[in-house]
Amino acid sequence: MTRIAIIGGHGKVARELSKVLATDGQEVTAIFRNPEHASDVAATGATPVVLDVENATTAEIAEALSGHDAVVWSAGAGGGNPGRTYAVDRDAAIRSMDAAAQSGVGRYVMVSYLGAGPDHGVPRDNPFFHYAEAKAAADSYLRGTSLDWTILGPGALTDKPGSGLIDVHVNEPWQAAKTARANVALVAAAVLELPAAIGRTIGFRDGSQPIAAALEAVG
Repeated sequence: MTRIAIIGGHGKVARELSKVLATDGQEVTAIFRNPEHASDVAATGATPVVLDVENATTAEIAEALSGHDAVVWSAGAGGGNPGRTYAVDRDAAIRSMDAAAQSGVGRYVMVSYLGAGPDHGVPRDNPFFHYAEAKAAADSYLRGTSLDWTILGPGALTDKPGSGLIDVHVNEPWQAAKTARANVALVAAAVLELPAAIGRTIGFRDGSQPIAAALEAVG
């Protein structure tokens, strides 16, 4: 990979990922909504691009992605508002997949969560329900595209330092599977360079195996 676009570029995972990729010599474009965040994004080594994907058309997203080799979706509405959750985590995510295909970006990495899917089991009266539904729909749509996709399923996110150590094939609820955002960024960077990760959904948490070794065990 040489040119990588990150949608949701001001988020904590995205900024960590931008630093990792830029340090590795990759050319990173970080796409985000609020122009006031441009300096924060630029400090990571990424090129800031202001675009509100919640309201952007597929064509507008495709224009922003044109010329890139891969896209990482790391955006989110942040919960709290069901309407915005569906608008961003489902609808805008799906438009970004269509946009990637239109602009010739074949590689697509989705940051989801551990246990996402139609059988997520979250009760309808739980505030997390709408996010779970939105992510299930977006992940399902991605699997049905012709993109070279990978879906990442980290557990509950923390701001602990990245250890570079994870466990995969996690058999516990996402709430219990604590995962440093910095480790999510390291995993995202690793799968971008890993053809074997294409077409895979990778659930993981902070653990005991070096990331490269853990990803070798994904089957």
